[in-house]
Amino acid sequence: MHTDPVASLDIGGTKIAGALVDGNGRILVRAQRPTPAREDGETVMRAVEAVLAEVSASPLWASATAIGIGSAGPVDASAGTVSPVNVAGWRGFPLVERVRAATGGLPVTLVGDGVAITAAEHWQGAARGYDNALCMVVSTGVGGGLVLNGKLHPGPTGNAGHIGHISVDLDGDLCPCGARGCVERIASGPNIARRALEGGWRPGPDGDTSAAAVAAAARAGDPVAIASFERAAQALAAGIAATATLVEIRIAVIGGGVANAGEVLFAPLRRSLQDYASLSFVQGIKIAPALTGRDAGLVGAAAAAAALGGRDGTAAAVSG
Repeated sequence: MHTDPVASLDIGGTKIAGALVDGNGRILVRAQRPTPAREDGETVMRAVEAVLAEVSASPLWASATAIGIGSAGPVDASAGTVSPVNVAGWRGFPLVERVRAATGGLPVTLVGDGVAITAAEHWQGAARGYDNALCMVVSTGVGGGLVLNGKLHPGPTGNAGHIGHISVDLDGDLCPCGARGCVERIASGPNIARRALEGGWRPGPDGDTSAAAVAAAARAGDPVAIASFERAAQALAAGIAATATLVEIRIAVIGGGVANAGEVLFAPLRRSLQDYASLSFVQGIKIAPALTGRDAGLVGAAAAAAALGGRDGTAAAVSG
């Protein structure tokens, strides 16, 4: 196993984070800036360059072998471009080219943020030791990634495993992606809260209408809050079962803010999965919470650069 550090970027609508990650998954250096998501594309890129400048100021930078980027999507790894839904100034933005130029020509690997988190969970988290896994992020949106036959499987554009946009309700609500009844439209945090409010749930004196507040109400026995989480769990179960039927995953790992609801989400999810994963070869799928926490994007982007570096000449092998 190589021990030279790999640089990484975790780019989302709220923050842009950068790091150097060693061969054991430890973050040696980190930097972060808010994402100027409402500004033009060059302003956003300057924030990326500021993060890279801070990380590269470390004396450890000289030994960095590659850089991995996990970005909110859609991404197009084959073209090296990104078009994050929540960063309006970036549409087909040539991020790989610009990061390569900013880092003195380091090999760059780009994947979607769900794929990056999957790489982290397979290397250091709940999917470790599993050759076939789905890892999901259930938060403001619902994303994911796949490990197949022991290897990260990002697909040609870096978006494979994006379970949030599997349709599980053919006549369901219109999703911002243009389809109907997507997992994300039912199971994301904002949609859990929306459905609870529409069903008659009311927040407490603090006025908190987040999914976390709905989860607290569900734990306290509120039937509308419980029903909203059960509906989210049902959608997740249907998407997980569909994925398992196609590629025979053995574990589904769930992270993100909504996963912090704990058994309010996981208990109905396990029950619903029994209804959807009924064929013999998909029964017994393990459901587990993610373990890599807030650094998953940075660690996973580094792991993806190691695992997929052949796309861009990367020679490092962080994940062994």
